[in-house]
Amino acid sequence: MKPMRSVNKEERQLKRAADAALVSLLNLTILPVISFIVLVLIYRKTESGTIARYHAVLGLKINVIAAAVLFLVSALMILLGGFDSPWTWVYVISYFTIVHTIFIVFALWALVRAWSGDQLWD
Repeated sequence: MKPMRSVNKEERQLKRAADAALVSLLNLTILPVISFIVLVLIYRKTESGTIARYHAVLGLKINVIAAAVLFLVSALMILLGGFDSPWTWVYVISYFTIVHTIFIVFALWALVRAWSGDQLWD
């Protein structure tokens, strides 16, 4: 009976890890603030030292760094020309095609690793 419980617990941990990675990706793409709140809730349900905690923390780090970079780019746009400058579009398009895409690909990589039950780096 005990092996069944450990398998069940392991499956729950893998499901939470995959959910955390998916919500992290959703936060970067189509559902920003709501997904971050769900990610924090998933983090609160995880136990220290588990794959679920690893992916929840990774998702939080990815999204907090992405938000900081977004605020930095927005501040630079305002400081270097405002929203009326043609250079604003250069910053916006460059940010979304290069930087934000890197965050999305990184979150997608984390999702695939969570599905397989692995960390990004072993």
